[in-house]
Amino acid sequence: MNVSVIGTGYVGATTSAALAELGHQVIGVDVDQKKVGMLNAGRLPFYEEGLETLMQALLKKGALAFTTDLARAVTGSDILFLTVGTPSQADGSANLRDLEQAVRQIGRALNGHKIIVSKSTVPVGTGERVKAWLQEEVTKRGLSIPFDVVSNPEFLREGKALHDALHPERIVIGCESDKARAMMTKLYQGMQTDFCYTTVRDAEMIKYASNSFLATKISFMNELARLCEQTDTSISKVAHGMGLDSRIGSQFLRAGIGYGGSCFPKDVEALLHLARENGVPLRLLDAVATVNREQSGWFLQKVRTALGTLSGKQIALLGLTFKPGTDDIREAPALKLIPVLLAAGAQITAYDPKGMEAVGRLHPKVRCAKDAYAALDGADAALLLTEWPEFLKLDFARVIGSMRKALFFDGRNALDGAKMRSYGFTYDGVGERGTA
Repeated sequence: MNVSVIGTGYVGATTSAALAELGHQVIGVDVDQKKVGMLNAGRLPFYEEGLETLMQALLKKGALAFTTDLARAVTGSDILFLTVGTPSQADGSANLRDLEQAVRQIGRALNGHKIIVSKSTVPVGTGERVKAWLQEEVTKRGLSIPFDVVSNPEFLREGKALHDALHPERIVIGCESDKARAMMTKLYQGMQTDFCYTTVRDAEMIKYASNSFLATKISFMNELARLCEQTDTSISKVAHGMGLDSRIGSQFLRAGIGYGGSCFPKDVEALLHLARENGVPLRLLDAVATVNREQSGWFLQKVRTALGTLSGKQIALLGLTFKPGTDDIREAPALKLIPVLLAAGAQITAYDPKGMEAVGRLHPKVRCAKDAYAALDGADAALLLTEWPEFLKLDFARVIGSMRKALFFDGRNALDGAKMRSYGFTYDGVGERGTA
């Protein structure tokens, strides 16, 4: 099938490559000429493991191309995916400006029946707005052109996005016609997964509900970790015992310094905004967001207490991205800690294999080190904020000899506390204080 993907950001680029790999002819569309040139040259503007290599192979094969010519993409495609950004506004609602602009351009170029698929994360009811925008543009042209609007939300994990796109746990298709359902089923033909067919509204809600529930698990464990510290219990052992229950499951039970990234914070706030608009308070989800906002401050207070003061102290940050396997720093816990540390007079040295350039632009006072050992040299305290595999394999006997004070705060509970203490560190995890 001929497919266009409008928007070549994180979701759009991954979706384009995955659909081309499935055997479809795919055109990625973006308004940024420089970005399109970069993509056609086989280079990604962000890091995602395996994606650039696959993209290069698909470009060479002729199964994938990128363009700024939206009209040409529309006329030559059977299915059009919308993957433009829907960032949060000040009140938590999703900004649909770019989505509306893209939809109206599609309406001006429609030349026959098309399936318009929203893969962007959008509020419930957006499908109806998309339909109205399209119809308005078609009517302006004095034409009557049939089309279908479908919701097909993405569930991609950054760092594992290509795997998730090629091997999805489920495919949710919200549609209103048999023709749209048949075409979407054909599009994903051959994928061994569960298909969930719903209305457009249900599909839109499934996306928000899924991310918000995962965020709820994280915040529950983070708040419970605070109690574990006061009761001399281990949150990691508690999580293991909980996760053995099939009704609970083991995923998203690791306590830490809070969730970040481009999805969870934004989607939780958008669902809360939708609830307020409809007069239905989501008290549990409101608490989830509150716990997440407070978690980094709670963690930093442990550092402040151990050091007595942050003023004049050398703090080493290990990890700046919101999770390993990506260069994405959006809503990363490190970005919450850095301004507070600097304002308190601390000197920060940081290392991250992928996130230093972006953080350096935002916070030029942060000294970016060449590697983790350089970041830790002379530090009064080390804060592990992103569990990159290389941090877990450090020579800690070497590290403790280079630090001014052997204070190590593990914000991801990624290291073995007993082993760290055997090296001589004063080790403090999240919900792990007092455990052996």
